Amino acid sequence: MAPASRGGGRPRQGGPTGRRPVSRRGGAGRETLDRRIRLLRMVFVIAFVAVGGRAIALASTSSNLTAIALRQQMKQVDLPAHRGAIVDRSGQQLAIGQPAQTVYATPYLLKSPRAAADRLARALQIRDKRARHSLLVALSDPKSGFAYVARKVDPQLAAKALALKLPGVGAYAEEKRVYPMQKVAAQVLGFAGTDNKGLAGIELQYDKELAGTPGSELIVRDPSGKLALKTLQATQPSPGQDVRLTIDRDIEYAAERVIDETVRAFQAKGAVAIVMNPKTGEIYAMTNAPLVNSNNFGADPAADRNRAVTDAFEPGSIFKTVTIAGALSEKLVAPTTKFTLPPTIRVADRVIHESHPRGTVIYSVHDILVYSSNIGAVTIGEKLGKDRLLKWINAFGFGAKTGITFPGEVTGSVPQAWSGSTIGNVPMGQGISVTPLQMAQAYATVANGGVMVQPQLVAQVGTHVMGPSPQHRVISAKVARQLMAMLEDVVREGTGIGAQIPGYEVAGKTGTANKPLANGPGYSKTAYMASFCGIVPAKDPQLVVLVVVDEPRTAIWGAASAAPAVKAIATFALQHLEIAP
Repeated sequence: MAPASRGGGRPRQGGPTGRRPVSRRGGAGRETLDRRIRLLRMVFVIAFVAVGGRAIALASTSSNLTAIALRQQMKQVDLPAHRGAIVDRSGQQLAIGQPAQTVYATPYLLKSPRAAADRLARALQIRDKRARHSLLVALSDPKSGFAYVARKVDPQLAAKALALKLPGVGAYAEEKRVYPMQKVAAQVLGFAGTDNKGLAGIELQYDKELAGTPGSELIVRDPSGKLALKTLQATQPSPGQDVRLTIDRDIEYAAERVIDETVRAFQAKGAVAIVMNPKTGEIYAMTNAPLVNSNNFGADPAADRNRAVTDAFEPGSIFKTVTIAGALSEKLVAPTTKFTLPPTIRVADRVIHESHPRGTVIYSVHDILVYSSNIGAVTIGEKLGKDRLLKWINAFGFGAKTGITFPGEVTGSVPQAWSGSTIGNVPMGQGISVTPLQMAQAYATVANGGVMVQPQLVAQVGTHVMGPSPQHRVISAKVARQLMAMLEDVVREGTGIGAQIPGYEVAGKTGTANKPLANGPGYSKTAYMASFCGIVPAKDPQLVVLVVVDEPRTAIWGAASAAPAVKAIATFALQHLEIAP
């Protein structure tokens, strides 16, 4: 029998050393733990990188955020320039700038737009229903960040509006254009609009010079956007230049009173008056009626025009001086040359009549002008003929601008294509249209010894004084003297006796012309233009005064309506300028 093994029983597992082997389950747990530790380390690393990256990003953008915030608090503010004044020849103010405030609102900040509109309207004394309604509409837009409450109001009223302490309501300084003399020279001055831009008259003609150059400043505001904390940079505005006119405020005012009364007395549609120095071309008055208030310019656009330069009219008998000047200059006639004039004369298909019925007469050239004979003027015109008559019409400046450069100036109309009857119209001032200023310039030429001086309305801009007006000879001194002698007799014994001024010799000529029909050829039988142009003192002319009355109804003749108006204006001007009898 085989012997039993030592120690009895079964042999121990684990090999000859007797150690228990490591279990597989225990090794897997350690590996899992290691992976978790490594994963946690990676999470910490990623978190650290993310936080560090964010910190770096914030650090790198902090300067940008600062710049953005600064830009949100910075504002470019315009600094309007002071607009230059317009003054008369002696420096009396006709148009000036006054400090004003513009009140604005931020509608989306207002809790009750209706209540705010009512309170603001009361504070700013806005009484017009339409204006109050417009304000309510502007403040009721919940998306709007800006709305005007009132433009260019009195600073005291603006202070009352700000005292309401409504959210988003503020004000800023502006300049308001004001015309202290109201109606004086309104159509000459024109006006500047809400933004101080010249829109008519001298305000438009010299807008660039008057306006100046605006400035600006870059400011930093507090977070609310209301208070200016500091100014980063600034460019100061340059004020506009003053413009001095040749207009005399007192003569202009007197002329306005006279033509306003003339329009009322004769139930006329309107009137124009010009007072001019024939030696210098300076215009002392340029008046239009109906009168308008410069502070309310635009209320009646039809009356806003300076019709002395913007409107042309058929002059009638006042033009006969030009016809006779041409015939004298061509040596076709002398003042004593006589003509037998029948009661009527046929020219092509037209029959020309006198203004008043008469029989056959023998008139000299002197008589034709003194008694304003239509048939005599046509007879002289036929002697001149088309070409020579046109030559002298052009020489006196008709059909061209005067050089005054006023906005809207027209040239009038000189017929170029003549029919057979044109020579029967033009010599007596029909069939041709002229501006009042052109006619005043023509008479000033005669008064100045035959030398035409360009009309002048502006005497100085800023420090620049305008030089003497350009001038040139139109007719000889002899012809001018002959015409002046005849024009004196017009006032002494002819159609212009209504212009006589005690103590002064006055020369001049009347005119009455049918107005062309607006809708078709031919002339009105009820609408007339009445005119008179006077020269005083006749022996040493200092003034030319023209009055044109549009559609006088109670008396159509220039002798009745225009001549007395010239007398009244000239009488005042002579005394005001201390021109001795």
